[in-house]
Amino acid sequence: MDYSTTAATRTLMASHLSVNYRSVQALRNVSFTVQPGNVVGIFGPNGAGKSTLIRAMLGLIPSTTGTTIYQGQPLTQQLDRIAYVPQRSQIDWSFPATVWDVVLMGRVRKAGYLHRFSATSRRKAADALERVGLTDYRDRPIGQLSGGQQQRVFLARSLAQEADLLFFDEPFVGVDQKTEDILFHIFHELAHQGKTVMVVNHDLGESIQQFDQLLLLNRELIASGNRQQVLTVDNMTRAYGGHVSFFMGEAA
Repeated sequence: MDYSTTAATRTLMASHLSVNYRSVQALRNVSFTVQPGNVVGIFGPNGAGKSTLIRAMLGLIPSTTGTTIYQGQPLTQQLDRIAYVPQRSQIDWSFPATVWDVVLMGRVRKAGYLHRFSATSRRKAADALERVGLTDYRDRPIGQLSGGQQQRVFLARSLAQEADLLFFDEPFVGVDQKTEDILFHIFHELAHQGKTVMVVNHDLGESIQQFDQLLLLNRELIASGNRQQVLTVDNMTRAYGGHVSFFMGEAA
């Protein structure tokens, strides 16, 4: 699909983002551009600022400097266009909600906080649940699911939101291969629709081939681009230090 006529206005741009935690600089002067229709992987060692980057872009934590712009406006003023799934460790799985409850939460902004869900909202939530293969789990308490199933439920919630920008923080931790395959398949479907999908990941294995663009971080941006541009020995040494094994695959 050709997005050339709208790519300029739908570009996501982070400019000079810096974040300090007290006396520690967690992120330093990070700038990059993401065009619509891409699945973007954010990589780097533990403590590199990957999650911090996403949270700063979304305004969930304060930035010391910098801005994030989408369609010419601050991203923090367009939260209705964003779906965000944090790390599973940050979610209270004891909360008394069913799978259906969680997926319907993706329709709250569309319906309004004090309004009943419309037939359209319920249909879109049901369609999203079907896409991730969990229709039969609709009435199951979310805390009773496996890690992979839980991740698929939150993907379904994101689909129900009909967001243009989707952010996932370590979605592949503790999931099975079936879930990983489903996630990547849907990520690419969303990108094909012209949406932008940004994924914090730590796996330097074969799954790295699934990303159209890579951001390599270690508190500052080491490199941004396709695999050939980013996965060089020099860049990986700067990011990880010493020797690190990574999958190069075919030329991007």
